[in-house]
Amino acid sequence: MTLTNNHCWQAVTSRDRTLDGRFVTGVLTTGIYCRPSCAARHPAHGNVRFFPDPDEARAAGLRPCLRCRPTTWPATRWRSPLRLTCCGLLKRN
Repeated sequence: MTLTNNHCWQAVTSRDRTLDGRFVTGVLTTGIYCRPSCAARHPAHGNVRFFPDPDEARAAGLRPCLRCRPTTWPATRWRSPLRLTCCGLLKRN
């Protein structure tokens, strides 16, 4: 499933843990990026940008949130080719 900005915003406002690891939310006014499930106060929608992974958020000049720690497990389920291959093999067996 391709995530749109609307899907991502819905995940942030509902603090959807199932989408942790699929994207991070960058708050441009604070310079911080978070997991979708972060318990911090919701930012204004106009101040938010969504990134597919923490590396892209860091490249945009943002730092990780100290509350939800988006660079630690389980949020680091970023879709690497090796991980996807392993998951596919496990599902078939």
